[in-house]
Amino acid sequence: MATNVLHAAAPTGADRRQPWRSPQGEPAYARPVLLILVVLAAVLYAWGIDRSEYHTFYASAARSMTESWKAFFYGSFDPGNSITLDKLPGFLWPQALSARLFGFHPWALTLPQVLEGVASLLVLHRIVRRWAGVHAALIAGAAFLVTPVAVGLFRTAVEDPMFTLCLLLAAEATQRAALAGRLRPLVLAGVWVGVGFQAKMLEAWAVLPALALVYLVSAPLTLRRRLAHLGVSAVVMTAVSASWMLAVTLTPAKDRPYVDGTTNNSAFSMVVGYNFLTRFSSLGISAASTGSISSTQGGGGGGHARTGQGLGQATGRGTGSGTGPATGTATGAGAFGGAGHRAHSGDRAFGGDRAPGGSGAFGARGAQGLGAARNPGGSTSAGTAAGRAGGGGGGFGGDQNGWSKMFGTSLASQTGWFYPIAAIAAVCGLLWSRGRPRTDRLRAGYVLWSTWLALYFLVFSAGSVAGHTYYMGVIAVPLAALTGAGTVLMWRAYRAGGPRAWALPGAVAATAAWAAYLAGQFTSFAPWLAPTVGVLAVAGLALLFLARTGGQRAGGRFALAGLAAALAALLIAPSAWAVQVFAPSYRTNTMGAVGPSASGRGFGGTRPGTGRLGQTAWAGGAAFGRASRGGTRGMTRTGAGGGMGGFGGASGTGALTAVQRRLLDYTRAHQGSAAYLFATTSWSTASPYILAAGAHVLPVGGFSGRVPFPTEGRFQQLVADGTVRYVLLGGGRGMGAVFGGAGQAVTGERTAAGVVKQATPAAGQTAATQITAWVQATCTEVPASAYGGTDSAAAAPSPAGRVGATAGAQTLYRCGRGQ
Repeated sequence: MATNVLHAAAPTGADRRQPWRSPQGEPAYARPVLLILVVLAAVLYAWGIDRSEYHTFYASAARSMTESWKAFFYGSFDPGNSITLDKLPGFLWPQALSARLFGFHPWALTLPQVLEGVASLLVLHRIVRRWAGVHAALIAGAAFLVTPVAVGLFRTAVEDPMFTLCLLLAAEATQRAALAGRLRPLVLAGVWVGVGFQAKMLEAWAVLPALALVYLVSAPLTLRRRLAHLGVSAVVMTAVSASWMLAVTLTPAKDRPYVDGTTNNSAFSMVVGYNFLTRFSSLGISAASTGSISSTQGGGGGGHARTGQGLGQATGRGTGSGTGPATGTATGAGAFGGAGHRAHSGDRAFGGDRAPGGSGAFGARGAQGLGAARNPGGSTSAGTAAGRAGGGGGGFGGDQNGWSKMFGTSLASQTGWFYPIAAIAAVCGLLWSRGRPRTDRLRAGYVLWSTWLALYFLVFSAGSVAGHTYYMGVIAVPLAALTGAGTVLMWRAYRAGGPRAWALPGAVAATAAWAAYLAGQFTSFAPWLAPTVGVLAVAGLALLFLARTGGQRAGGRFALAGLAAALAALLIAPSAWAVQVFAPSYRTNTMGAVGPSASGRGFGGTRPGTGRLGQTAWAGGAAFGRASRGGTRGMTRTGAGGGMGGFGGASGTGALTAVQRRLLDYTRAHQGSAAYLFATTSWSTASPYILAAGAHVLPVGGFSGRVPFPTEGRFQQLVADGTVRYVLLGGGRGMGAVFGGAGQAVTGERTAAGVVKQATPAAGQTAATQITAWVQATCTEVPASAYGGTDSAAAAPSPAGRVGATAGAQTLYRCGRGQ
């Protein structure tokens, strides 16, 4: 006789000396199956970890954080503690500690995420088992295990793995508090949300309504005590959440790094404005008044140019033509958008068709995003290596924009395989639990997961995702929980008979149809998959139907066989995505995506060499294009191979090119007493030197290139007092131009002594462009032959997988006394 899992007695603890033995009250196979799930999770998350690559922006900060405890606490991007990340540093603390323990390697940064993934699976199993029984917990664990975004998430050195684990721990503590009416676990839940805040900031607070509602409606206490307990937990949660921001705020600015993403050096502006309000710019919300860098603000950064006797900042108007494969022209007034003109001849842009201040978030509707042009198979316009079978071109646009983005194939194929059954389970669970006591744990569980799912679904639908697939990990959790509990709930209803018996076949049919549809969008990837889903679903439904009409003995066997076939139909498609990490051609994707992509949109192929940028001209020189000699000049760049399209070079091995190594040796030999090896106006130019050598490089302008740090006056002072001696300009792909805005040229006249008599920055100039103009006008250009570089007029593209790797397209300047 089958165990009544929803009303079974609470299992007793298992013998810790024999972890493979199930606790009393559970089936003998319960613990072995859980251990199998854990082992599979560890293998999926850790497979190929020795071939991991750096998420270069975050990895640079992690390297810096291993250099000093000051950098560790503040999350400094550079070892010199000049500027922080544009995020809270909590998610990097485990990575930096791992690197201190094992040495700085890509796998050492990935290892904490693997452990967080295994822990997340165990915590999810614990919550669902306590709520709906061991069978529901095992099904939930299996669903979570094979969800592609979960596999990609816990292989990626970003903030969401720690964030997801913290929310699960908060839910587990809230569940214990609600069952017993105890304050201590509720306070612990507040602590976990606060720790999650250190990883993902205000997004962690989106779960609070779900946690508070569960305790409020189900804890066995009076309303006054429930409210009092929630108040105490809220105070603790707020204190833990704000702890780092308060510490930064109370520290004098001269004693800490500048806060990236802000114009006022405020941690609160970075969290609330830059990382929250700007995500909802599509709703007309502006962060400009908060003291943070807004996506609607103009600005530039990165490239440089000189025309005639004057000097020009190549962020402005002008056209350029590509000089390599996949050439094209750009006519926008600002690189990647800005003034709302068509910027490129591709299909869709990162961010979609609309963005404040331009026609597309990353350069009008015309841009293909930073990946391959739209061609079947994911190849570039010039015919670079084809993408993974079924993989489309690069770019982070396509169906990841607007309120329907969660149902688009790019995100749904990574996250949403269980949408139908989870939705049906939520409705059935809430409706069928009407009339139960207020403290009923079954209803409380459905309240928790349904509210969690609805809240984050709404947040991501309204806000910007911009290709970051790993954001969806927090959606995969409630989907898996509802799938597990709902399957058991509907199975019991099916066995009981009556109208409710049809809920299970209906859920199976709807989910299988949805899975077949999603799989069918990837026509070149596993063409057998959609038919297999259909066959398994039909077989399962037929057996379930026969079980209702057969005798008791035969019906029981048919029913179990039908359930097994139905579960196989639901799990096989996402499993096909998940196991792609074992493919020889698989390459770690810094956006957390696993498997193929669809219809030429979303993510490019995952095979090394695919999804490359052609050497395409972009408007203005702050981006990657190269204008003719009559106009402004930027850096001609080739994007990194592989990945899933998107940012070419968002990941890398951290190795320096030969030219970069010679430049590093040269600046070290001539650094003298300067605190910084050199300064640069692009974080991506600085990153290779930080990763490979822990070099003290000053990244002017922060991540966006538009942060007013240091100001022109402050930079001049750094040069005057010998803190900065060398400046490396050009070649970087800092995000200054990416965020739009039409920069303008700075003109001046060089005197016979080589000093600019007058240099007037145009309105809207950033500190980075002003500093660039001042350096070009005031400092002495170091001949490329002095360090074995290449003349900038004959720059060669960077090799794949290298950020800021085109040292030949860069110019080194010597500043200060004794130039």
